[in-house]
Amino acid sequence: MTTLHITVGDREQLREDTLQFVADAEEGLAGEGDERSILQFGTYDDLVANLTPLRLELIQAIAEQNPTSMREAARLVDRDVSDVHSDLKQLEVLGILSLEEGGPGGAMQPVVPFDRIEMHIDYPLLKDRDADSAPASA
Repeated sequence: MTTLHITVGDREQLREDTLQFVADAEEGLAGEGDERSILQFGTYDDLVANLTPLRLELIQAIAEQNPTSMREAARLVDRDVSDVHSDLKQLEVLGILSLEEGGPGGAMQPVVPFDRIEMHIDYPLLKDRDADSAPASA
């Protein structure tokens, strides 16, 4: 089973993680066992803007039905082809799916390489405070 892990986290932490990944790769420290499909958004708003309910429905329809073209994918979700085309391009940029040549008549075929999406969302309700200033509980 192939899982895409989607997280929402601090942009500075994402930057640090990326720099560390690049440094490890340059030194040959990243092995095959380290490969994970991770998509990290800086904020919850970024996640919601990019993974709308319509896009999630489209991803699921493609994973389940394996359409041979963008037009067929649009039919599966009963949406306008131009809107689906735009969504597919955005999802491709995010790395959630790929658009591959080989559909009927040279059509681009959307392919979702994942069986599952897992999301981890850290959504702090309070701004960072010192532990000393936290209210005591009984």
